[in-house]
Parts: sequence; structure tokens; C-alpha cells
Amino acid sequence: MDDFLLQATIYLGAAVLAVPVARRLGLGSVLGYLIAGMLIGPVIGLVGDETRDLQTFAEFGVVMMLFVVGLELEPRALWDMRHRLIGLGGLQILLTTALIAWAAVQLGQNLGPAIAVGLIFALSSTAIVLQTLTEKNLMHTPGGRSSISVLLTQDIAVIPMLALLPLLAVAGVSNPEIAHGASGLSLVEGLPGWGVAMVTFAAVAAIILGGHFLTWPLFRFIAGARLREMFTATALLMVIGIALLMNLVGLSPALGTFLAGVVLANSEFRHELQSNVEPFKGLLLGLFFITVGAGIDFGFLLANFGVVLGLTLGIMTIKALVLLVLARLFKLHGRDQWLFTLSLAQAGEFGLVLLGFAAAANVLPGELSRLLLLVVALSMLLTPALFILYEFLSDRLGEGSLGPAPDHIDQEAPIIIAGVGRFGQVVNRMAGMSGLQTTVLDTDIKTIELQRKLGMKGFFGDPTRPELLQAAGLMKAEMLVVAVDDYAAAVKLVTHARQARPDIHIIARARNRSHVYALYQAGADQIVRETFDSSVRAGKYVLKQAGIATFDAEQAASDFYDLDRHAIKEMAELWDPEVPIAENLRFVERARELNPELATSLEEIAGEPVPPAEEEEAAE
Repeated sequence: MDDFLLQATIYLGAAVLAVPVARRLGLGSVLGYLIAGMLIGPVIGLVGDETRDLQTFAEFGVVMMLFVVGLELEPRALWDMRHRLIGLGGLQILLTTALIAWAAVQLGQNLGPAIAVGLIFALSSTAIVLQTLTEKNLMHTPGGRSSISVLLTQDIAVIPMLALLPLLAVAGVSNPEIAHGASGLSLVEGLPGWGVAMVTFAAVAAIILGGHFLTWPLFRFIAGARLREMFTATALLMVIGIALLMNLVGLSPALGTFLAGVVLANSEFRHELQSNVEPFKGLLLGLFFITVGAGIDFGFLLANFGVVLGLTLGIMTIKALVLLVLARLFKLHGRDQWLFTLSLAQAGEFGLVLLGFAAAANVLPGELSRLLLLVVALSMLLTPALFILYEFLSDRLGEGSLGPAPDHIDQEAPIIIAGVGRFGQVVNRMAGMSGLQTTVLDTDIKTIELQRKLGMKGFFGDPTRPELLQAAGLMKAEMLVVAVDDYAAAVKLVTHARQARPDIHIIARARNRSHVYALYQAGADQIVRETFDSSVRAGKYVLKQAGIATFDAEQAASDFYDLDRHAIKEMAELWDPEVPIAENLRFVERARELNPELATSLEEIAGEPVPPAEEEEAAE
């Protein structure tokens, strides 16, 4: 027990001291963890061989990371990004893997290990790059968005890479000191080939079907306990159980948890799952990188420093050349081209994961694994220098080094308005004329600056980011107006706000009827179609010009409004975004029924005044 407490104190103390310092120096948290491991391992010698046993446990952080990555990959968003993911990201992985594998063969490696080396160095550091892009406010630039597309493709590609690596194993290569011990439990041991295939398929199907059909009743049952820790326990049970099932059928636990994350990406419990798993993922992943740093052999590094430095610069040059060609092919110019090229030229944390997996699967010999580990770590250490070079090139191009700095939100108001285009501006002006305080958020810096010149305060930032909404006072606000003009962003924003604050009143802008259905299912209280109200007012003008009395025209417009609102709500409950309308028989049948009902109802109530109470209830 004393040994455990001592080791825990050493690892946590090293992380607490090294990571904040590394962040302040612009090195990033991943490099902070690696440096912490180096300090307590080969430099000071506070830890020793026990790091190998600890690393097996810490690798569960990688499993959790892939679960979180899966949660962030909504199938519809992936489909919308398919050209960038398959084209830009896919070409980057294939070209980089091929060139580095060819170089490895030229240096005397067999084809299997050479391909493994190519796969390892085809990946970049998601943690370092995303953090740096965010800190420098470069996420929404064309170069930043292209970099994110490639990183996303790389994260997805880790899954087939993990499945491919064991097939590259070389006879005679054995690394018993880093091989993972097997639990001895298996559902497929002794089965014929067709039996193994059926059991494996059943396990994958169970994850997909369970995530789709069992999550909602399970979390509703847990919610009845009204204990926050039960949600955390359920999230951990889900991840650990899926990892165990994958182990029992001989598949990678990361594959199962990633698949489960993708299945749950559209679930209303997505943010709840992510918030519960995130702290454990961060700690275990940090522990994994500390053990990697502690395992670096400094004697081996000093004896082979020239080789390590040469390989590092050579691999980074190959990656940069591939990225530069792709940047020009996909029409990135100027600073965006250099941002894309330089930000992704390093190796990454998933490369460390693949490296450990390849060594454990006897794909790479131990000495080569140690050498490649040093190359990966050194390339990550050089990442800040690459961003400094980017800023230098940006200045030389005369385009400035950084985009506009994100605003610090220093006020909380009862009304939050997300999006201040033509729609949001009118809402904001009406609220201001009535003496109501608002907090305005928008991603268009020019619009925010114009607002300020006109004496209206606004904040620059992406309102779909949960942390920015929190900073804007979501937990205390009474009302949220979703006025963004992006279809998916509006649904995402409403979904998160409703999950974070079930009691907040949400008014949302919709582009069309299908958008109304999606926003209604996401949890919006009141939904305003962009052209509906203006069309109803134009209809009133038509009736008046045709000779109908003003009172009757106003009443007809009010009745039409109420009936349409009722029909929209009823149709929204039948709408399914995953099913084409022509195949949604209940939706089509009810739509046909409502058309004659709408005409008949208008005829029956024409000229009859609607009581004030009903007018209020029928308001949108």
C-alpha cells in the first residue's frame, strides 16, 4: 500500500509540475507529460521497471480517447465532410505511408515493418495541433479547417491500422518485455473459423444495437436515482464492458469503444457521456504519456543522437512535402498553405500508441522500437518551432501572423443571442429598446466590430462551443435565442443547451420545415421560420386587396397561423431525419390527411374570433 501511494504521489506530482509549465512555454500538454516522464524516469530515477506494468493499465486512456473521438463524429457531419476526409485526409495518409515505407525499405527494413513504420509516422499530433490552433485563433481559417479534416481522418484511420498491424508480424521478432499479458478468457478459443466469424459479428452487432436501442431506457432508469455519480459509473461501465467484450472475441478494445461512440454520436446523452468520461480519459492518457517518457532510454539516445536527429528531420521533411503538394492540389494559398503544411509535419500521440501496439504484436524489434520512440518524441518537441516558422512566413507574406483574438466574455445577461446577422440584429434591437439586457455571440468578427461601432456590445466566438456558452452565462440565463444561419449548427446548439439547461426557454430560427422538425426534436420551445411570418403578412395584403374586410383578413391570417403551428408540431413528432420522406409511411399518410383538414377547418372557423387566451396558447 505504501509503495502504491508513493508511486501515485510521484506520477501525479510530476504531472502537476511539468504540464502547466509546458503549457505556458507553448509546448502543449502531451509534451508536458512526456517531459514529466523523462524527469522521474531516466533523469532522476524515481521510477523504474514498474512503468511497464503501469503502462498496460494507462493504455485504457487510449481506449477512452477513441470512445470520445467516436462521440464527436456524427454520421451526418462525416458525410458532409466526405470530400475533405476521403480526398485530403485519405491522400495524406496513403502518400505519407507509402513514401516513408519506401524509405524504410531502402534503409534495410523488411516490407512488413516498413509499412508499420509508414503507418506510425503518417499520423500527426491531434492534441498539440488542435490546442495550438485554438490558442492562436486559427481554427476557422481555411488552413485550420483543412488541418482539422486531416486530423479527423487520421483519428478514424487508427482503427483499421490497429487491425492491420498484427498481420505485419515478422517471424523471429519477439518482444516479451513489452508484450501484453492475456487474461486467459476468450469466447472464440477452440471455435472453427466460421464460428469465430459469427461470434465476432454478434459482438459488433450487440454494440451497435445496444447503443441504438438500450441507451435511452438505461439512462432514463439511472436518472431516476438523481445521483450524478451514477451517470459517471454507467459511462465507465459502458466503456469497460465494451472493451472487455472486444477482448473476449479477440478484437481491439479501441475498435469497440470507437464504434460505440459513433453509434451514440446522435444520442441525446452524448454530452452527458462525454463529460463523464473526459476526466478519466485525460488522466489515464496523461499517465500513458508519462510512462512513455519514463521508458525513454537516454543512454540509447546519446549513443544514437545523430541517427535520431537525422531520421526525425528526414521524416518531417517527407511529411511536409506531401502536405505542401496536397495544399496546392486543394487550392490552399499563402498563409493557409503554410499553416496546413507546417502544423501537421510532426508525429503524434496515436503514433506512440501504434508503436507500442506494433512492438507488442512482434511487428517491430525492440531496438527499432526504442529508436522510433525517440524520433516520435523529438518531432513532437519540434512542433512549437514549426508554428514559429509559420508566423515568420506569414509576416513575410504580409498577411499578419495571427487572426483576431477570441473575446473574453465579461458579462452575463438573462438573454443570450447566438448569431447576430439580419435575424439576430432585429431581435437584439427590439430587446434593447425594451430595456432588456442581452449577451450577443457571433463568429463573424466584422459584424461584431460593426455592432460595437453602433454602440451595441457583442462578443466574438463560436456559440456552438459548449465552453463558450458556459462563459456567456448559459447556466444562469433565462432565455436563449438561436439565430445562427447554419442548419446543423443551430440543431447542435439547441441540443446542447437543452441538455445543459432543461429549464431554459429556447427560441430558434429555422430555414425550412425539415429544419423546424429537427429543432423541435432537439428541444426548442419556439421556432420561427425565416419566411413564414412575412408570407402570412403578404397573404393578409392579398385578402384585403381582394375586397375582404380588414377584420376578416386578420382573422383568417390568425386562424391559418394557428392551424399551421398545430400541423407542424404533429408532423415533427412523426419526422425521422434518417428515413427518406417517401419511405416514412406514417409521415406521408398524416400529411395527406392534414391538407384537406386544413382547408375544412379554415372554412368552418372563418369569421369567428379567436379568444385572447387561445391566441396566446397558439403563439409560436
